[in-house]
Amino acid sequence: MVELLPGVQSTASALTAERIRMDVIAQNIANINTTRGLDGKPYQRQRVVFQTILNQRLAADPGATPQPVRVARIEPDPRPPKLVYDPGHPDANAEGFVAFPDINLHQEMVDLIAASRAFEANLAVLKNARSMALQTLSIGKRT
Repeated sequence: MVELLPGVQSTASALTAERIRMDVIAQNIANINTTRGLDGKPYQRQRVVFQTILNQRLAADPGATPQPVRVARIEPDPRPPKLVYDPGHPDANAEGFVAFPDINLHQEMVDLIAASRAFEANLAVLKNARSMALQTLSIGKRT
């Protein structure tokens, strides 16, 4: 069978992976000042790790077909919380320091823009593949 939309599965999986990445970044931004979670500790920044199946397959077989993009895992960032002196804060320790998540808003925004652009690029690939498939079908109608 002829595949009219080659690479669509790969592009669709990339769209899903980038959406997950944007959701995680939004969660990080929303919790930038969360000093106490359900576990009683400050929020821990999360990051998305993608699988590298394509690189492994291309190294073994340069003619390999595109592989789907997958989120391998969402893991906590190992950076410790930053301590801010605020003795009046309800979560301050005995010395007056409050543990805040070590989240850099500027870094999160840059990551969000990168994920958004990657999402848009994959969406453009999907739209172009659809357009090419429709043109291919219209050529078949004429003959």
